[in-house]
Amino acid sequence: MKIIKYILILFLLYCSIFAQSEFIIYSEDTSKNIELENSVNVKQVIELQDEIQKVDLMSDDINYWTLAGVGAISTGIWYGVHQYYANAWWQEQDNKFRVVNDWEYALSIDKLGHFYGANLIGHLFSAGFEAANLSLEASTIYGALASLAFQLYVEIQDGFGPQWGFSPGDALGDILGSVYLVGQYYIPYLKNFQPRFSYYPSDEFLNNEKPDMNLVNDYQGQKLWMGLRMKEILPEAISEYWPSFLMLSVGYGVKDLDSSGGGIREWYIGLDLDAEAIPLYGKFWQFVKNSLNYIHFPMPGIRISPDFTFLVFCF
Repeated sequence: MKIIKYILILFLLYCSIFAQSEFIIYSEDTSKNIELENSVNVKQVIELQDEIQKVDLMSDDINYWTLAGVGAISTGIWYGVHQYYANAWWQEQDNKFRVVNDWEYALSIDKLGHFYGANLIGHLFSAGFEAANLSLEASTIYGALASLAFQLYVEIQDGFGPQWGFSPGDALGDILGSVYLVGQYYIPYLKNFQPRFSYYPSDEFLNNEKPDMNLVNDYQGQKLWMGLRMKEILPEAISEYWPSFLMLSVGYGVKDLDSSGGGIREWYIGLDLDAEAIPLYGKFWQFVKNSLNYIHFPMPGIRISPDFTFLVFCF
């Protein structure tokens, strides 16, 4: 396997030189960083870096001790989450399984939250599998499946709760979030569209108006975003002037929610930061940068609906 690994690396480097390009390739092993003296467009660089990352993540042997550690930590977290929900929401379970269509609940921001949550959890699982030396492809697929299993477990438990029920909308968000993680692997262009999240406690939470309210169900304090890597999306004639560290994010939030399902939808456009631009390399730092890109950073922006307002810090 090591021989195959080095042959693939040499083949990729040969192709890049043949294409006459100038760029720096950072592999997962910083000792293999190579500077080439020609030029290639940004998309070719990204594709080549992705290929080298896949090669670096190949391994002769799976690290079963690390894999066991990932399993133990995941099981512990799973148990902790189960106990929390069991005490908070599932105290009076019913033998009858119910399905509740709650598409308009919290003006559907919770559905976006399920999409984001499934994608983020899949990312974390995937990083654990990579640490155990599984290939990038296998880590992504297993990470997405583990995330989906975790999310659907909670949904099914909700289905037996007398005050809740299995939500098809929540389950759809879980499925789409997990599928999107896999889609970003097989369709690299999707990496230019990154789910993000920001939170500032609502007045309802700060005033302790609902004792069982927390980060998960404080919907008025949440905003769900989609970060756009404009450097790669804009036409080449424009993108060359766009800073590589700067992104735009489109956000959605809600306020004035009431028990009848009413409220106000809010839409935002804000500047954002791309952690990928941080000049730190290697598996650990790549994980840190990828994880930071799940957060919307407080930056100037505008609220475009229901009214047009400029915000110095949009979060």
